[in-house]
Amino acid sequence: MSLTQTIECDLTIVGRGMAGMVAAVFAANRGISTVQVGVDGGIVFSSGLFDLLSIHPIAAGTSWKDPWAGIESLVSDMPEHPYGRLKSADIRAAFEEILDFFESGKYPYKRREGQNVEVITPLGTTKYTYCVPESMWQGVLAFEQKLPCLLVDFSDMNGFSAHEIVSNLQDQWPGLRPLSVPFPGAAKGSLVVGDVLARSLELSQNREKLGREILPHIGEAKAVGLPAVLGLSRSREVIADLTEQIGVPLFEIPTFSLSIPGLRLVDVFDRQLQKKGVLQFPQDRVLKVTRGQDGTFTAGAGNKKIQYEIKSKGIVLATGRFWGRGLYADRKQIRESVFNLPVTQPSGRTGWHNEQFLDPRGHAVNQAGLEIDDSFQPVDETGEPVFENLFAAGSILAHQDWMRMKCGCGIAIATAYGAVNGFLN
Repeated sequence: MSLTQTIECDLTIVGRGMAGMVAAVFAANRGISTVQVGVDGGIVFSSGLFDLLSIHPIAAGTSWKDPWAGIESLVSDMPEHPYGRLKSADIRAAFEEILDFFESGKYPYKRREGQNVEVITPLGTTKYTYCVPESMWQGVLAFEQKLPCLLVDFSDMNGFSAHEIVSNLQDQWPGLRPLSVPFPGAAKGSLVVGDVLARSLELSQNREKLGREILPHIGEAKAVGLPAVLGLSRSREVIADLTEQIGVPLFEIPTFSLSIPGLRLVDVFDRQLQKKGVLQFPQDRVLKVTRGQDGTFTAGAGNKKIQYEIKSKGIVLATGRFWGRGLYADRKQIRESVFNLPVTQPSGRTGWHNEQFLDPRGHAVNQAGLEIDDSFQPVDETGEPVFENLFAAGSILAHQDWMRMKCGCGIAIATAYGAVNGFLN
């Protein structure tokens, strides 16, 4: 007697990275009954920035202030890039829909229409990005205007040093000053960034202590920057309260993992998708998929063994690359982990990497992935869809090096939009 539970829906989304999450948003917004399966992926390590495109070509390291002009150049040079499967209007529409989603989730994003903006990093460098969380926007403005600014870190906090950031940026931004203060309410010792640290600042008494530590050092500063740990689900309240206490605009600077902005994204996705009726299984994986004679898929899912089966008309595969286990490599080749789909890759393992690890052209293995058609259906060696109702989105797609091109979120959002509309059409 089988104890396996059976669930029926229109669409199964496999993956909980950025592509899987936004695919669930697009599906729910179109009235598609949706089940999402997958453990939290790289999204929890995200800086929270939404890159569209910054670098092309890779070897030249050319930075684009206008990401849309950059995409036009990229698609002209690399028509097989995932952006080449979409019209510019579709990519724009996808971004608008996701930004509206975060606005409704009370975690809004800011941008300059049609432009990348420059943000500072915890290394004391800068990078271009397209959209930033509202909590970081005052930092964009302060950097543009080179306002006198106080950067604050927390004593004993690993991986974030205001002094290091100021030292590295002082030639570009001479009005910076560093300050170290104790984290309010923390015992002496090494601080680890995490949700406990962020939630502790949601307590009013801890915010008051932090405000009292910073206020005497404001001086001529027109803005104050802190590591991005200012609350989890109540970050707007935390920042508004601290801003009122210190009397100048306050902004967050991205931190290294574990990322609080990444955890905020997961929190908003989960809360809002639940409201939209998406059924989620966030701690499970798809372990087996079969296809019925009627063309439907049955996905067996669970932790270590199959605990339930999801029967659906279609699947969006958004399992990521090696980190998300969407792709895996043995001693001979790279394989896709759920369907064993054909993977575009160098002909031999010796061609995966260039001789120089830091070769500015990147490595061929970084562009390995699934071939798709214009409907975002994975195709075989002949160019025909492997299955009529299987679609793919995100970093698992071939012909892109999202990390070097600084287009990870853009690819996730745009291709998820293409995959869901491909299923709908």
